[in-house]
Amino acid sequence: MSQHTSILGAGLIGSLLGVYLKKRGLDVHIYDKRPDWRTLPSSAEGKSINMAISHRGWKALEKVGLREKVEAHTIPMYGRRIHDEHGTTYFQPYGKHDEAIYSVSRNILNSVLLDEAERAGVELHFEHKVEHVDVAQNKVYFSLPDGQAKEGESSVIIGADGAFSSLRNAMQKQMRFNYRQEYISHGYKELSIPPTADGEFAMDPNALHIWPRGNFMLIALPNQDKSFTCTLFLPFEDEKVSFDKLRDKQDVEGFFKTYFDDAYQLMPTLTADFCKNQTAALVNIECYPWTINHCLLIGDAAHAIVPFYGQGMNSGFEDCFILDGLIEKYGTFSWDLVFEKFQKTRKPDTDAICKLAMDNFREMCDRVADPRFLIRKKIEAKLHEMFPYEWVPLYSMVTFTDIKYSEAYAIGKLQEAVLDKVMRDPFIAQKWENLDYHAILDNVETSKAV
Repeated sequence: MSQHTSILGAGLIGSLLGVYLKKRGLDVHIYDKRPDWRTLPSSAEGKSINMAISHRGWKALEKVGLREKVEAHTIPMYGRRIHDEHGTTYFQPYGKHDEAIYSVSRNILNSVLLDEAERAGVELHFEHKVEHVDVAQNKVYFSLPDGQAKEGESSVIIGADGAFSSLRNAMQKQMRFNYRQEYISHGYKELSIPPTADGEFAMDPNALHIWPRGNFMLIALPNQDKSFTCTLFLPFEDEKVSFDKLRDKQDVEGFFKTYFDDAYQLMPTLTADFCKNQTAALVNIECYPWTINHCLLIGDAAHAIVPFYGQGMNSGFEDCFILDGLIEKYGTFSWDLVFEKFQKTRKPDTDAICKLAMDNFREMCDRVADPRFLIRKKIEAKLHEMFPYEWVPLYSMVTFTDIKYSEAYAIGKLQEAVLDKVMRDPFIAQKWENLDYHAILDNVETSKAV
């Protein structure tokens, strides 16, 4: 057989992977059950949480020459702007030296990647719904809109078709396939803040805005049209404040006036958006193995995570980067070796970022508004300033470096334990600037040695 490669899913990961594999000289075909959304009116594109590109994503885009094309559609966010219940805001920088994460529309980013894949010679097949994948024979069976059936055979099949992957569903029927799926108690609903009457941003455009309220929160990311995409994260049910308690427009207005009044004043279409936009669920998915025969799972199909570290897309892009490095090393006629190396190398890191995303959810909802947490962040920032290579905050390791997620997780746990001890001092708010920072660092180094 020729090196016919089928990618299931024309989303962010599938389209970027198509560019990578085409550059390796493969005959690449991408299949998606949806119509080509690039040809649809913007109102039909659907809604989604905005993407936040960080170092790992940029590194993957840069390798195939796409950084500049994507960067043109982004807005830098240099930190979190926290909104308290009284409307007061304060800024928490993400890093130093103007380190930022970059807000971008999912649909715009996906269109840029698909355009590049098409330009590179990737064959795109829309409205191809996967009915079955025969992982033993490397065959995919599709149904088309007119009712016809279609069969495709490939040297390689890669499932980049998201959390509810058709390829993974087929692989689950194989012997000794481990799978775990967990929906968290919270769902999300997308809302929006439009530009002001004079066409400007209604809030600081260079920050990720967060309204933390304990067990729930609202966030907002800027768009290039001067609007903000807002996302409400709220329990589905069984809580004092939850989606099931918001039954009509009066409930929604009362809820926002009570908890997010400054945002409410900027949201003229709130109730219409709330009623129109669906409430979506959030899921973590773990599975193993990721490869059977010459079939491979990648991105959310292998390791879907909740969006609270902004690493779902970035980790998927890093998957593409790492897989391409293995192909470069071992060649395109050693798929068994490439896929085996990929899953064994990558699985510990995706497990780690899954844990980190859930930890960050609790931090964003609650701890970012805690005065003692702010002191803790100041101590950590000073440690990083004094010892830039010896102490790197966990968020910076994950977001602004390509340190393995699993290594960042382990180092972060050591640093967390040391800071927990420092924060036990009841007078830490008064004395944090004059601490013995060398001794704090020594405690971390001692813990690493142990």
